[in-house]
Amino acid sequence: MIAAESLGARSMATKVTTPDVRITIDPGVALGSRFGMLPHPLEYKVLSESRAMIRDACRESEVLVITHYHYDHYSPPFNNDYVWTWSDRKMAEELYRDRVLLMKDPRENINFSQRIRAYHLSRFLGSVSREVRVGDGSAFEFGDTRIVFSRAVPHGEEGSPLGYVVMVKILWNDQSFLFASDVQGPMSDFTREAIIGWGASTLYVGGPPAYLVPHQIEDEIVRRGIRNLAAVAESTPVTIVDHHLMRAANWRELVGDAETRARDSGKLLMSAAAYSNRGEQLLEATRDRLYRDSPPGSEFLAWTRKSYEKRRSTPPPI
Repeated sequence: MIAAESLGARSMATKVTTPDVRITIDPGVALGSRFGMLPHPLEYKVLSESRAMIRDACRESEVLVITHYHYDHYSPPFNNDYVWTWSDRKMAEELYRDRVLLMKDPRENINFSQRIRAYHLSRFLGSVSREVRVGDGSAFEFGDTRIVFSRAVPHGEEGSPLGYVVMVKILWNDQSFLFASDVQGPMSDFTREAIIGWGASTLYVGGPPAYLVPHQIEDEIVRRGIRNLAAVAESTPVTIVDHHLMRAANWRELVGDAETRARDSGKLLMSAAAYSNRGEQLLEATRDRLYRDSPPGSEFLAWTRKSYEKRRSTPPPI
């Protein structure tokens, strides 16, 4: 795992290495608004460090995979944005140049906002990348390594206005790794059965957004995502759950039953931080406490009072 919510920033950026090929999946990272506050300086520090690690992973990779077009899953080639993504056009060129891009279909099974983002990214990639291929429902071989994409599945529950994502499975020898980014549990029963049917030895899945209850999502929908998480966890040797779920400080309590069912079945359920043997940092989930217990200095507070455009073009003092 390169970056993740349990490691301090919105991301599921992951590097997979086989004897044949090095692959970076979803090379993006971002911060988000929470508690009516801008991110804390510590969050910006993690964002900057995550950006550097994503850059290094992409430098070492021949293949990049993009499962959908949200800014925490790919690096947009626009002008400086030091508020949310710490990304700029120069960095995007560095990430994508001379790489093979395997991407979610930019035209089919995609909502309007992602279609626009995918259009601009595709135009940009035409001048810098080695090759761009649509992944949906396709398979690609690099030596003895096989990369298999699902058809588009819902970004969360069926009919979600957030659109669709593709899942990707990497197989080498008798090992398989399934990456299921923003399926949110999965919330969709169809996606649950697809994950179980693929029978991966290791699953990395985005959990449900419990932090949005009750204002933006119903509690029962999140509970369905947790029930489906339990079902996939008790059928998969190792399940790594992270992303939206880790925006809730009580995530362990929420998935307690899923963890028990996995353990009783001789399986493992853990966060990206635990899987990576790195310390857990739930920074967004505890942003209000960070501001209270570690108040930012005067220079950072002065930066927060600048206009949005000035903040976008000027890195915060961290």
